[in-house]
Amino acid sequence: MIYRFRIILDTEEDVFRDIEIEQDATLEQFHNVINQSFGFDGMEMASFYISDEQWNQGEEISLFDMSEGNQPVRLMNETSLIDVAHEASPRLIYIYDFLSMWTFLVELAEIAEYENGREYPNVMYVHGQIPENAPDKEFKADDLNDANEEDGFLDLDDYDELGFDENWN
Repeated sequence: MIYRFRIILDTEEDVFRDIEIEQDATLEQFHNVINQSFGFDGMEMASFYISDEQWNQGEEISLFDMSEGNQPVRLMNETSLIDVAHEASPRLIYIYDFLSMWTFLVELAEIAEYENGREYPNVMYVHGQIPENAPDKEFKADDLNDANEEDGFLDLDDYDELGFDENWN
């Protein structure tokens, strides 16, 4: 079977690629196709993460084992697409270059029959140009305070509730 994925760069502009690849291809092969289709040289660290319907980051599948033997790590070259992406779990997050944090939302759009005469992997559709630099990830203090209040955490701007004397020295 052939998997048809849409790979969307997490940015304000619409930048995505539609890729066909065999379901038994490894994640390393998929990583290489994604890099080529977006114009990266593929020389940076990368990982896939299994994701849920809300795009929450789950288990990591890494390009290289950087764990130094502490915990077993799933590796891209040992993991097939069919092992991590299927109709029940169609979403992955792909992060390329951990210094720049190029973040892509990867979704299995369709499972199709193999077509004779077509070479796989196949970049079916290209939309948008990748920006010169990775999009900034904005984390605002207000967002964190709102989230903390909702989660039952203390508001760090409310000193009276922290339970210590701020003039301690």
